[in-house]
Amino acid sequence: MRRLDAGDFCFRPMGDQSLLIEFEESIGPEIHRKVRALSRAIEGAQIAGAREVIPAYRSMLVHYDPQETSIEDLCLRIRELESRPDDLDDSRSRRVRVPVCYGGDLGPDLPYVAQHNGLTEDDVVAIHSGATYRVYMVGFLPGFPYLGGMSDRIATPRLPEPRTRTPAGSVGVAGTQTGVYPIESPGGWRIIGRTPIELFVAHEVPPARLLMGDSVEFVPISRCEFEEIRAGVERGEPEWARMGGT
Repeated sequence: MRRLDAGDFCFRPMGDQSLLIEFEESIGPEIHRKVRALSRAIEGAQIAGAREVIPAYRSMLVHYDPQETSIEDLCLRIRELESRPDDLDDSRSRRVRVPVCYGGDLGPDLPYVAQHNGLTEDDVVAIHSGATYRVYMVGFLPGFPYLGGMSDRIATPRLPEPRTRTPAGSVGVAGTQTGVYPIESPGGWRIIGRTPIELFVAHEVPPARLLMGDSVEFVPISRCEFEEIRAGVERGEPEWARMGGT
């Protein structure tokens, strides 16, 4: 498969209708900032034939219509965008606070994560809730946020066999990543808590509460607070459904 270098990134044709754009082989805030900037630039340029841009940690996939543009022309247009000033202002990204009830039946893997890392359960909660995370990408499930910035001190391998049912709102860790299951699903992440707020609402635009580039903070709450917020969500009270977004 061809690789076409283009400054900070390279092109890799993926079949006859997709183009993979790859940055450096590392994961971090600066690389992801470049991914977001180029992704936004491509979408804003409305390149003929470009149908969809799907960004990830250090790359993005561009789906295009080969009847409207050639891969050579598409690469040329994207190279032109690279020379433009980067006007992506991270200060405009949303900061979202997500309430989480840790441990117990809502976080059945919290004891294992603590034991695996030689910590107490309170230590794990303090470390996990003490960081600010960045949504690097959304995928796997509708609205599932892959969050970067978790401390290595609580890094834990996935379950040897995935659960057949992981409830919506479950907060998990897998390796050095953390994330939240927006809908019920099978899953292999270690579940340390659960949020009572809805992170995916199909009839809303956009349906996902957490979007790429958002900053996320987890706020520990009690079981009573969890039940109170969940009851508000079930009643459709907007102050609960939208809790935490700024």
